[in-house]
Amino acid sequence: MPIPIIDLFAGPGGLAEGFSALRRGGRPGFKIGLSIEKDTDAHRTLELRAFYRQFPDHGVPPEYYQYLGGKISRAALFDSHPVAARHARKEAWNATLGVTSSREVDARITEALAGRRNWLLIGGPPCQAYSLVGRSKMIGEKGRKEYEADHRHFLYREYLRIIADFRPRIFVMENVKGLLSATINGESTISKILDDLQHPIAAIHGVGHRDAKMTYRLVSLAVPLPENSGELAPADFIVKAEKYGIPQCRHHLIIVGIAEGVKGSPGLLTGQPETTVADAIGDLPPLRSGLSKEPDSDSAWREAVGSIRQSAWLYAPQVDADVRRQIKKRLSEVPANLMRGGDEAKPSRKALRLHADWFRPDGYTGVCNHATRSHIRADLHRYFFLAAFAQAHGRSPLLEEFPKDLLPKHQNVAAALKETKFNDRFRVQVSSRPATTVVSHISKDGHYYIHPAASQCRSLTVREAARLQTFPDNYFFEGPRTQQYHQVGNAVPPFLAHQIAALLAKLF
Repeated sequence: MPIPIIDLFAGPGGLAEGFSALRRGGRPGFKIGLSIEKDTDAHRTLELRAFYRQFPDHGVPPEYYQYLGGKISRAALFDSHPVAARHARKEAWNATLGVTSSREVDARITEALAGRRNWLLIGGPPCQAYSLVGRSKMIGEKGRKEYEADHRHFLYREYLRIIADFRPRIFVMENVKGLLSATINGESTISKILDDLQHPIAAIHGVGHRDAKMTYRLVSLAVPLPENSGELAPADFIVKAEKYGIPQCRHHLIIVGIAEGVKGSPGLLTGQPETTVADAIGDLPPLRSGLSKEPDSDSAWREAVGSIRQSAWLYAPQVDADVRRQIKKRLSEVPANLMRGGDEAKPSRKALRLHADWFRPDGYTGVCNHATRSHIRADLHRYFFLAAFAQAHGRSPLLEEFPKDLLPKHQNVAAALKETKFNDRFRVQVSSRPATTVVSHISKDGHYYIHPAASQCRSLTVREAARLQTFPDNYFFEGPRTQQYHQVGNAVPPFLAHQIAALLAKLF
């Protein structure tokens, strides 16, 4: 039987997807018993994927793909397979940990485990309060005292409580790298969390509890246990995703806890060749951006891009000969009649260069969640310059390398130039390298996530961001597009989680 999983703070389900996809002897190695997520749109995404998983490999009904293509409604999809829909609704629960009563949470977990003692707990508390950017913003807006009182610092205790009360054989706790330097009342947050995770019953119920001495052994998946000290440093729990075949420089804090009495070690993740942005998204259908604040059409968009030829900035001293040559070359390559994509864009004829079986399960060749944003004319020029600069120099330019006429007249841009902070606020993804970290900020404006092809002149689509995060192509993100981006940016790369699943399966 597959090992049951309880997934807390599940987001759109990146961790769960990686574990659910593991096969042992042709059968699932793990099965999600319960996923808990407070965000309504992320929960709808979880529920839809739970519906998908009710069917055997290569047995997903055609109605699922009709829904992805916008041909039928979600209600019609669920009505066509009521048993699968009922199981999906039971598996994915829209609830807020720390607010929903512990009694109700415990009842749902007990029901999902159905008496099984060998099971796995996964998930990670919300990380905004721990990320470096989030921490700086919160302290700046609210002051340190209010920052330290923020409830998100202590949501890990809900995760800890479930460990203490239900005692999984193994748990996987994920969080952001910024947790390493966070402090509360002068105390290192990560040191406190690591100590609590090793002694969860004592941390929750006190040292006088009859089982207070029960411990968990914490292991890293990236660094072996030191022979001399026998202890891992907090930084040893950092997993650098780009080392393991993920086309993105994403550094996660991943802590694996193993209950006393469980013998053996999962071992370390196996390094894989570096994969690039081009590997991940190079086969996807090319799309144009839209024009905002003026009428949008293919001809209007082409005129807006073509107006670069008459722009004074093209001959500014900051634009060197190599960049200017790239700009003129790419302008001549801008195709006519590019589409803007949609719920299911027309598939590309190009071969997928990266993990084809992973990204295209069931042989699915559609491209869902692949629609472009609209950008103002000035941003089209900026994006074209960025992509051409990267073609010429193999990196994204900093603000001080922009032609002055291309710089936005924003106060924060002037401050960035003066202080050299966030002077990469416009960033093109370089096709020959792994992407920079895809975070939830991608939902704001897309300036940090410019497509490497100047001829498309746009920010990444949700599907392209999902590819960089290694979500399969038939993984559909629900909600408004802003929320889709937010879900993708908050997730753990499923293909990384899949490799973790393979290591932990051995311990069961």
